[in-house]
Amino acid sequence: MTSRVSPFMKNLILSFDSMDDGFTTVHAYNDEGMRLFTEQWISFLSFQHEPSFYGLHHDEETRFSTLELVELFSPLVKHPYVHVSGYAQEDESTITTIQQAADLWSAPTLWNDIEFEEGSLVLTTEEVTPDAKVMLTSAIQQKLYGAGLTMADIPTLLPFFKQGGWPLQAQSGHTDVNVALRLSEPESFSDEWLLETVVRGKKSSVHWTPAFRKKESPIADALPDKWKIHAPYVYETQANMLELMNIEADTDRFLSRTLSDLDVRHFLRDDAARLQALGFEVILPGWLKAVKESKLRVKSNAKTASFKTTAGLNEILTFDWHFSLNGQAITEDQFKQMVEENREYIRAGNEWFRIDSHWMHEIRQLMEQTESEDWTVKELLFRELPDALVLDEDNLEEEEDPLFQFELNQSLQKYLEQLQDKKGLPTTNVSPHLLTELRPYQQQGFDWLVFMREQGFGVCLADDMGLGKTVQLIAYLLHVHRTKQTDKPSFIICPTSVLGNWQKELARFAPDLDVHVHYGQTRSKDESMASELISMKPDVVLTTFGTASQDAEALSEIEWASVTLDEAQNIKNMHTKQSRAIRKLRGEHHLALTGTPVENRLSELWAIFDFIYKGYLGSFRKFQENFIAPIERDESENHKQKLRNKIRPFLLRRTKQDPDLLLNLPDKQEQREYCPLTTEQAALYESLIQETLFKLETLTGFEKKGLILKMLSKLKQLCNHPALYLKEGFGEAEYMMERSEKLAQIVTLAAEIAERGEQCLIFTQYIGMGHLLQHCLSELHDIDPPFLTGSMPKAQRDRLVEAFQEKEFPVFILSLKAGGTGLNLTAANHVLHADRWWNPAVENQATDRAYRIGQTRFVHVHKFVTIGTIEEKIDKLLADKQALSEDLIQSSQWITELADDDLKELLTLG
Repeated sequence: MTSRVSPFMKNLILSFDSMDDGFTTVHAYNDEGMRLFTEQWISFLSFQHEPSFYGLHHDEETRFSTLELVELFSPLVKHPYVHVSGYAQEDESTITTIQQAADLWSAPTLWNDIEFEEGSLVLTTEEVTPDAKVMLTSAIQQKLYGAGLTMADIPTLLPFFKQGGWPLQAQSGHTDVNVALRLSEPESFSDEWLLETVVRGKKSSVHWTPAFRKKESPIADALPDKWKIHAPYVYETQANMLELMNIEADTDRFLSRTLSDLDVRHFLRDDAARLQALGFEVILPGWLKAVKESKLRVKSNAKTASFKTTAGLNEILTFDWHFSLNGQAITEDQFKQMVEENREYIRAGNEWFRIDSHWMHEIRQLMEQTESEDWTVKELLFRELPDALVLDEDNLEEEEDPLFQFELNQSLQKYLEQLQDKKGLPTTNVSPHLLTELRPYQQQGFDWLVFMREQGFGVCLADDMGLGKTVQLIAYLLHVHRTKQTDKPSFIICPTSVLGNWQKELARFAPDLDVHVHYGQTRSKDESMASELISMKPDVVLTTFGTASQDAEALSEIEWASVTLDEAQNIKNMHTKQSRAIRKLRGEHHLALTGTPVENRLSELWAIFDFIYKGYLGSFRKFQENFIAPIERDESENHKQKLRNKIRPFLLRRTKQDPDLLLNLPDKQEQREYCPLTTEQAALYESLIQETLFKLETLTGFEKKGLILKMLSKLKQLCNHPALYLKEGFGEAEYMMERSEKLAQIVTLAAEIAERGEQCLIFTQYIGMGHLLQHCLSELHDIDPPFLTGSMPKAQRDRLVEAFQEKEFPVFILSLKAGGTGLNLTAANHVLHADRWWNPAVENQATDRAYRIGQTRFVHVHKFVTIGTIEEKIDKLLADKQALSEDLIQSSQWITELADDDLKELLTLG
C-alpha cells in the first residue's frame, strides 16, 4: 500500500473488482489497511460529480459504471486535496488506466483524435494504453445512450463536439432571452406543417417570431430593438440547432419552413430527439406529445372449427379482423393502405390526432403472423402479445373502447379458462404399483403433471408443505416409467437433509421403481457414471444439490426422462455455480417442487422458471426491466397481476386453508408465549441499542444494512440468553435459567410435554441456544434431546428422524435451516419456536414438519416472544409480510430498508 503523500492531502487507497455486468465495485482503505465505510470516503471521490448527487447515489453499494469512473477521475470533478492510490499493484494499474481516459475525456482535442469507422469509435492517439482507449470509448457510448442518442448520431454530432459541445451537458442559455424551435400543425384545408425559430424573454411566456415583412431580413434587423443586443446569441444558438438537423436553411435569417407529414415524422424521430438530448428546447403541439391518443380501433376474433377434446389444443385458429377510424368502420384493405403509406397525422372533422405508425405496423405484422404461421390453440395460450397491442390494465375501467381487442369464441374461451384453472383436464389412471390412494386434489395434481409433460411444458408444483408433493411426483414417475414412455432414467435433486426421506418414500409408495442413489465418496464420476447408468438401468436417480453441482459436467451429458428439483428454492441465487450448473441439465421434462416459490426476491422466481421452461420469462435483464423493477421498487399492482397471469399456467399452488381440498386435518393452534427480560438482559439490550443508533447516524447504504443485520442477530441472541450474547460458557442449569425467562419457560414447557407422554419439536436459529437447551433439559429433567444441525451426517439424521417417529425420545431440538424443510415429524404435537425468523414462510415450513398429512392429533404451536423488545415489534410486522408471501410476490424492502424513524421505533426497548 502507498502511504499518505503530503500532510495536506487526503489519501484514498482503493481496490477495484470488475463484475460480469460491466460494472466495477470499488472499496476504500485507510493507511492501516482497514476497510472504510462507504460514507467515510465516497464524498471525497464524488467531490463535484453532480450526476451522482455528489455520492448520494452510492449509499447502498459502491458499484460504478465505466462512465462514472471516467467522470470521477476527470480534472473537472476531481477533489484538489485528495490523492488516490491502489490497494495492490493491479489496482495501481487500474487507476493509471482510468486517469488516462479521464484526462482525455474533457480535453479540447479529444474529438480530433477520434474516427468513426463502421459504426464504432476508434481512438487514434498513441499517448494512452489500449485499456484506456477501450475504457474511454465505452464511457462515450454510455454517455450517448444515457442522453437518448446512438452511435448513428455521431457523424452529425462531430462538428458540434469539436466546437465545445463535449462532454454533453445542458445548454446554459441566456440571462435575458430564450431561443427554441417550434413545430405547428397545419392550418385548415392544408397539409403543411410549420417549423420555425422562436424567441421569448426569460420573464415572459409568449413566443415571438418576426413579422411576415421581416422574415427575409437578417437576424439582427428582424429582432425588436430591446433584443438587438442579443443578436449574436440568437444567431449562434439557431446555427447550432441547424447544424444538428437534416435541414438546409440560411443561418443568417430566422428559420421558417414548411414540412410534409413524412418530414415531420423524420424530424420527430431524429432531429427533435437529438436536439432535446443536447439541451436545446423544441416546442411541439400539446396533442402530439401523447403517443397513443389514436382514434383507430382494431378488433380480432379467434375461433376454431370445433373444440371438444384436449387434442383440440393443436387445432388451427382462424381470425376475423375489424377496424374503425374515429368511430367509422373501414375495410382491412383501407387499413393496409394506411400502413403502407406510413400515415401518422390525420384530421378527422375539426380534430387532429396521431396514429402511431409503429403500433400500426405491429398490428399489420400480427395479422401476417396469424395468416402465415397457422397459430394453434396451444400457441395462443402461452404466446405473449406485444405490449403495444394490449391496453394498459390501469386504464381498463376508464377505456370502454380499447385500441386493440383480442377475443376468442365462447367455447374456446371457456376451455382455455378451464386449462388456466387446472380444471377439466383428462384423468390419468394411477399406476397399480402405487401403494397408496391419492386424495382428490393429489389426483388433480398428478393429472396436471402428466398433461403438462405431454404438452412439453415444465412445471412448478408449489403446494403447501405437508400436502403431499412427494406422493404426487411418485405417482407421476410410476406413470412415466411403467407405461413404457421412456427407457431413460428420471433424476431427482434434493437437499442432503431429505435424501433419506426420498429413499424411504419411494420404497414405501413405489417399491416397483428401481432407485439408484448417486451420493457419497464412492459414487461413480465422469465417464464411468454414464456407463454405470447404462448397465444398471435404474428408473430413478437420487442426488443432492451439492453433489449435482460437483458432478455437473458429467450429469449434463446425460439425457434424462425428467429432472425434478425438490426444495427448488435452492437454485434461487441464479449467479451461484450450483444454480447455473443445475439449470444446464437436460431432461425431457423439468419439474420444480417448492412450498415457497418466492422467499425474498423475484429473481428467485426467474431462476426456477429458467430451469422448468428456459426462455419463457426472457433474459434476466429483460425480466428485471419488465417485472422486478416495477414490482419491487414501485409496488406496481398492474405488473404483479401481469406476472401472476404469465406464470399461472405453469404453477400449481394449493394451501391447507383451501376449503376445496377437504383435508380434514386436525386443528392447529398458534399462540405467543410472552417472556420478560431479566434486569441483566435489559441493561445489555439498552446499551447495545444506544451504541448502534450512534453508529447508524454516521452510516448510509450497504454498511448501514450490514450493521443492522449484525445488530439484529445480537439482539435475538440476547433475548434468548445473555450468555449467548456475551459468548460465555455455560454454568449450572438453575443459574442459567435465572438469567433468561425465555430459557426457563421453554425448558419447563418441554419437560411438561414430555411428562404427559407427548412429543415436541424445538426450533432455534442458533447453535449455542440448542446446546444450552440440551444442557438445561439434561441437568434438570434428565431429558437428553438430540440436536439436528446442518453439519450432522445424513445417516445420523435419518436415524434420529426414524427414532423420533418411533417415540424413542420426547424432545427434538432442530436448527431452523437444517430441520425446517423436507422432514416428516408427525409424532410431535407441539412445536416450539425459541426465536423468531424474519420471514414467516420459513417459520411455517418448520411448523409443517409436524402439521402435515399423517398428523392425527391437535397441533399446538408456541412462539416465544420477549416483551418490549424487537421480537415483539417484529412479530406485529410479520403479519404484513405473511400477506406478501401468500400473494406469491414478495418485496425485498424489509427491516434493513425501514426509514430511520421507523427503525428507531423498532429498536427502542418498550
